[in-house]
Amino acid sequence: MVDQSDTSDDRVRFVLNGEVRSIARPDPTSSLLSWLRYDARLTGTKEGCAEGDCGACTVVVGERRRGKIRYRALNACTLFLPMVDGREVITVEALSTGERLHPVQQAMVTCHGSQCGFCTPGFVMSLFARYEGKDDCMSGDLNDCLAGNLCRCTGYGPIQQAGDMMTSLPAEGLKIDEEAAHRRLDSLARTSPLAYRYDEPATATTKHFFAPKSLAALLSLKATYPNATLVAGATDVALWVNKDFRVLIEIISVNDVEELRSVTEDDTVLTIGAGVRYTDALGPLVALYPAFGRFLSRLGATQVRNSGTIGGNIANGSPIGDSPPALIALGATLVLASSSGERRLPLEEFFLDYGKQDLRPDEIVKAIIVPKRSPDQLVAFRKISKRFDQDISAVCGAFSLHVSEGIIRSARVAFGGMAATPRRAHGCEAALAGARLSMEGIAPALRALTKDFTPLSDLRATAAYRQAAAQALLAAMMREVDASTAPIDLYDIPPIAVEATNA
Repeated sequence: MVDQSDTSDDRVRFVLNGEVRSIARPDPTSSLLSWLRYDARLTGTKEGCAEGDCGACTVVVGERRRGKIRYRALNACTLFLPMVDGREVITVEALSTGERLHPVQQAMVTCHGSQCGFCTPGFVMSLFARYEGKDDCMSGDLNDCLAGNLCRCTGYGPIQQAGDMMTSLPAEGLKIDEEAAHRRLDSLARTSPLAYRYDEPATATTKHFFAPKSLAALLSLKATYPNATLVAGATDVALWVNKDFRVLIEIISVNDVEELRSVTEDDTVLTIGAGVRYTDALGPLVALYPAFGRFLSRLGATQVRNSGTIGGNIANGSPIGDSPPALIALGATLVLASSSGERRLPLEEFFLDYGKQDLRPDEIVKAIIVPKRSPDQLVAFRKISKRFDQDISAVCGAFSLHVSEGIIRSARVAFGGMAATPRRAHGCEAALAGARLSMEGIAPALRALTKDFTPLSDLRATAAYRQAAAQALLAAMMREVDASTAPIDLYDIPPIAVEATNA
């Protein structure tokens, strides 16, 4: 057991609405939302769902990356309190100055955007992130920026009007002062990493929290605590605590490990660190495969994409995760690391069975390697869910075809939601190879697809629906392509204002 008492810091320190806060050894699984409401007494941030779906708890968090502070809307209910260490948190209480409302607030008042008012602070904070120009909403679309906020009074019309109006209102003295923000964050600088033990008095349970600052330190901790839960965005892990009431004994945050948060590329591949947020991975992915644009815009919502990571989505091993089918279809490879070295594994081989992955207790997912697109490659990703936005998929299909002279030379087809793990449809692939790129040509592949999977019925869809939906996704993909114009992009999407460099 590693004793970090002499080399680590046991106080969580962050900036809250311009003031530095320091908290000694908080419960590492207490949420930022809970602390804001019950300790800081900032009750403008509401609890609606406790699972990142409704946006009532939206706050804006500033994090310094490569000399710049990035302010993004996040769900406070799925952030463990220690995860904001070294960062700046802005809540709805900080927006106005004296009796003067922030333009976002004034626009909501003018447009009558609040009815019962419960959801209003969350909407205001999402709009505030957009107003400041700090948040990377997909394509800059207002509806996308608000997709993670629910109004149960159905007052979306006035809220959208407020979103359109707010930029025309004056904001002298109300914009974020980044120079002052840098000074505040400078005051939080650490000489040692955050690490502490927390003794739960009610249950006599001892919890450990670690936030290493290097890959070497992370791998050393994982070797010492092989059963520790790793968190990046905690968009899934927080639900284990909030909804399943699990007790997490050992937690390791990877958010300060710089080696996991970079995006690099060479002539043949794009390498995405496992700790890169979806928001930061979008630009590089869309530059290679435009089909990712619309597809990933349906993964969660802005708040979820600002927090969640592709590495976490993969390591979690869910059979209905959105990114694995797409990456499997593209032939992605995982880099797995431990204190004894690294190994590479095709992503499709990582998923062994339901809840079981080819990951040793001392290993972590370090990076995802995505091959670059070839000139003869057609790519499409499709997702079916009960809600268009902010919902888990019932069926997710991904298709990668290499086509020349109107003939499919090879195919990789992968699905989520059709089996215990994300899986390729090998029979379908074999039927597609050599077929003409046409609806008639894929008829054998549609029949083969029924033999590739034996899906289950659950609360999201019946087995029969899933089987029919998988065939429909393949057919829909084929209807969009024309052999005479290959290669083409299957989605015509506007540019996405995200930074296509290191995250």
